[in-house]
This record gives sequence, C-alpha cells and structure tokens, in this order.
Amino acid sequence: MTETHNACDITVVIPCHNEAGALPGVLAAVPTGYRVIVVDNASTDHTAAVARAAGATVVTEPVPGYGSAVQAGIGSADTEVVAVLDGDGSMDAGELPVLVGELAPGVDMVVGRRRPVATSAWPWHARLGNLVIAALLRRRHGLLVHDIAAMRVTRRAQLLALGPLHPRSGYPLQLLIGAARAGWRIVECDISYRPRTHGVSKVSGSLRGTVRAVRDFWSVR
Repeated sequence: MTETHNACDITVVIPCHNEAGALPGVLAAVPTGYRVIVVDNASTDHTAAVARAAGATVVTEPVPGYGSAVQAGIGSADTEVVAVLDGDGSMDAGELPVLVGELAPGVDMVVGRRRPVATSAWPWHARLGNLVIAALLRRRHGLLVHDIAAMRVTRRAQLLALGPLHPRSGYPLQLLIGAARAGWRIVECDISYRPRTHGVSKVSGSLRGTVRAVRDFWSVR
C-alpha cells in the first residue's frame, strides 16, 4: 500500500550555525511546494538574512547545539511530515522526494544512507566512527541501519511523542535508539554525500569538534 504526501504537507527543517555561504544552494534545491524552516542556531554571520531572502521561515534558537536547533524547528512546524537535513550543502535537498515516497503505511521513518561522491566528502575518522555506531545500533537495538540518519523524513506527531532528545551532537543517535524502543520501522535510502560547499565542519573539521561529538555520542543512553 502506498501513501501520498502533498508537497504542502511537508516541512524541511534545516538547522544552521554560520551557514550563510552554503544556504543559497541548499535552499535552491528544496523541491517546489515544500515548506522550509531554517533554524538559526546562535549564528554570528548573515544566516538568518540569507534564509529570509530565499523565502524560508526563520526560527531563532539561542541554545547552541544540533539537537536544540532540530527540536526548535520541529516544534515550529505544523505539517504532518517533517524532513531534516544539514545546511552545509553536503546533502542534496532535491533527493528528499525519494525519501518521502518511502514513508508508506507501516514505515515510521526514512533515513538517508550517505554515499560519498568524493573521498574528501567524508574524512576517514568520521566514516569509521559512523560505521562503529551503526554496528552497535544493529547489534544492540536490532535496527537495520548503516548510517546515523543525517537526512531523515518522519511524521511529526510520532517524533514529538519520543520526547526531548539530546541537545547536541548526540541527537541523531538518541533519535534512532528512541525509535527502536518505540518499535518504529525504519527504511534506509541511498543519498549522495558531497564535500560541504562553504566553511569547515563543526564536527569532523577540527579535533575539538570531533572530541565533543564523541563525548556526546557516548553520553546517549
């Protein structure tokens, strides 16, 4: 059985911290009709102005952290279906309809499995960490996933029912663990993964960022 989702019933949440350079390309790729919420997460550049100029709704979240930004965006959405992806240009919003199309009855969340288009897109240490975490999710929680859901599509009501999740980098991991405990059925779809178009990654771009992310991951229960 299939389920049809109208474009106007889908909100794309894009958490951003200093992504003014990458945002125009990210927003231009969002499919026509989708609503867009850009969450300005304590940016010191023109992220909010760039988002508004492109027609996106801007939500301000002063508490730093990926999870805080995502949850602020989800809370501000009012559509049945929500999608989340990064604002750094590494993922193609134009691929969202493929994920949305897999959100059928009996499927609770569709996640993107990143397939790098260049070796520079995914540093080896970040890829190794992802492989280890995905293996733990499969073994401990029975989730048939190979990535930590960097791009995802789900129903807003179900997501809110999981309750508050990790406020920082541990959010995707806690989301998947919460989904497993709630008995969700998760489907993976391949997505292209490219080098970010501007700036440096807040996680893999520095030792400090990587250490902080690892600490967040290990704090998740």
